[in-house]
Amino acid sequence: MDQEVAEPIIAGFEKQSGIRVLAKYDTEASKTVGLAQRLRAEAAAPAADVFWSGEVFHTIRLAREGLLAPYCGEGILPSNRGQDARDTRGRDALATQGQDGLAAFADPNGCWHGFALRGRAIGYNTSRVPAAEAPKSLEDVLAAKWKGRLVMASPAFGTTGGDVASWFAHYGPDRARQILRGLKENNVRLVSGNSTAVRMVATGQADICFTDTDDIYAGQRNGWPIAMNFLDQDGDGVLAIPNTAALVKGGPNPESARVLMSFLLSEALERRLVESDSHNSPLHPQIAKEYPQYAIPHPLRVDYGRVADFLPEAIQAAREILE
Repeated sequence: MDQEVAEPIIAGFEKQSGIRVLAKYDTEASKTVGLAQRLRAEAAAPAADVFWSGEVFHTIRLAREGLLAPYCGEGILPSNRGQDARDTRGRDALATQGQDGLAAFADPNGCWHGFALRGRAIGYNTSRVPAAEAPKSLEDVLAAKWKGRLVMASPAFGTTGGDVASWFAHYGPDRARQILRGLKENNVRLVSGNSTAVRMVATGQADICFTDTDDIYAGQRNGWPIAMNFLDQDGDGVLAIPNTAALVKGGPNPESARVLMSFLLSEALERRLVESDSHNSPLHPQIAKEYPQYAIPHPLRVDYGRVADFLPEAIQAAREILE
């Protein structure tokens, strides 16, 4: 989670609980990957107690490596108890007023729990791209008219890596590589992060970008000339990406860590996030009903575990083709 969003939330938890939190944040350029690598490096003697990530794919990989511990306490959604959240292929779309229609966003063994979704989006400059002409899908962006007009964050880090891995899971590796080559032919430019991509579009250095919904909302808060369409994959939907919270296995403060986990998975936390500049879409049904304007329409039916499986291959392919 971005530091500017997380800091006041953590401060509120400290005041409420009396527990002091020493937070370590990733940089924009190394989103998620830096902290995941740090958890691996500290596995023999963990320094951290709780991992709060803005995405799910690296969290899944950490859980598979045995670095996360089960949590079955307060705050877990009823739909997340005792269900295998790895396979969403047979599930309905998100409920009209929220996300409770999708498969549970949780590890089947309780080693991570999801909340507060973002969606992948195509941002566009409203002064340079008419709304009627703005691309609405990944396939649209491959059209020759967008050559030299697209920027995206490096797939080596953050949610962009998970997005590209979802192409491998959804389309298959061969088609995913064709898409990457199509982006290369359109002279896509790689930048340090999603927020940088949005800023470049807003300042006229590019016309469109791949990004996350929270970065678009932040740009609109700043009064930038930017709007978005959800990044649809061949008419099958948009990738919805949950935040995840997890206990670090062997963390030095397990009792306090469970209190923080309960806070992160609470309705109150999701309300804070949907009302923040990031406008994360809530998973708690009651909160979701109150904020239908931030629901993610037509979510992609994708197996998050399978996307996590493809992550190394997708990142390597993106490096070889795009860089």
